[in-house]
Amino acid sequence: MSVENTPQGTVAAGFEPVREEFAAVAAEEGNDYAAQLVAYLAGERVVDLWVGPEVRGDSLIGVFSATKGGAHLVVALLVQDGVLDLDQRVSHYWPEFGAEGKQDITLRELLAHRAGVVGVDSGLPLDELADDRIIAERIAPQRPYWRPGTAFGYHALVIGALTGEVVRRVTGQTLQEQFEARVRAPYDLDFHLGLPEEHEPRFLTTLPMRPTPEQQAELDAAATGPESLSGIAMNRNYPNAPELPELPNFRVVREKGPASVGGVASARGLAGMYAAAISEVDGRPPLLKPDTAAAFVQVHSVGYDLVSRQHKVFGLGFAAIGDTYPILSQAAFGHGGAAGSQAFADPRTGLAYGFNRRRFAFPGGPAPENERLVKAVHAAVG
Repeated sequence: MSVENTPQGTVAAGFEPVREEFAAVAAEEGNDYAAQLVAYLAGERVVDLWVGPEVRGDSLIGVFSATKGGAHLVVALLVQDGVLDLDQRVSHYWPEFGAEGKQDITLRELLAHRAGVVGVDSGLPLDELADDRIIAERIAPQRPYWRPGTAFGYHALVIGALTGEVVRRVTGQTLQEQFEARVRAPYDLDFHLGLPEEHEPRFLTTLPMRPTPEQQAELDAAATGPESLSGIAMNRNYPNAPELPELPNFRVVREKGPASVGGVASARGLAGMYAAAISEVDGRPPLLKPDTAAAFVQVHSVGYDLVSRQHKVFGLGFAAIGDTYPILSQAAFGHGGAAGSQAFADPRTGLAYGFNRRRFAFPGGPAPENERLVKAVHAAVG
């Protein structure tokens, strides 16, 4: 194993098997494999590892939909504060959203991907896709693609803009500003919804997927048209739209930090945020009360997802991580990202987990190696 292919960093006593499993993954993936793995237990960092060319423990990488975890932690805090009501109509907070039959959609339904507004008919150019305010303006008059509440489909590129507009209407601040003030800055987290210029030297571009011929055939067989629900949700209905893996490589996306996919973080930042959500960290109490966390992880959408055309399970704004990794408790909540990132908290064990990788993983979504790494971390927790 080359030096670049050997994991760097530290693990607490008892977590040595996690380093060994991470090293095994890196050896199988090859010399250009670049990833970070961090875990907290009861608010203390117990795993802090990285591997691969150019990657350090403080390197920043686009985390795609893992951004949604940070965005909806803000929403959960506002619900906990009594500022937002899950069963209130979105149009109560944001009257323009009530157009075209959307007047009765509740915040709960929106968070559960049941609103039916996964995109807009004409698609979005890059400068609009990077700007949550513009996305919200474009979607407000849009007719939903299914009757709200009757089905669900992953609002991949827009959910953060929609919930973010609700946040802006009730607080006078953007979701990104709320995240900075309430989550990122107090814990000095390397998880940014809007990357300041001074941190740009630590940013590593996302590298494209390199599928084998067999994997490419699988991707081709699953392809959908640009005017399908999947195509609209992924903005492929806009001519010459950038491909999903390219998004964090545009400075406008990193600068504005769209709350659905525009976050930039290290694994330290991902895991640190979830540790702060459920545990005492640096003398501060957990951000979320147990009842709030339980309400947001409760399954609201399960079954056939109209957009991904797969079986999915969602709570409110978060994925039901215990469904993905059954070794975890049913109370686990978090969100993964398209390039391979994964991050979550499990309140039952006090575990917080963050994983990030640079090259887009096949087939998209949380990288397959997370299953092995989550099991190794969980076993070390005991």
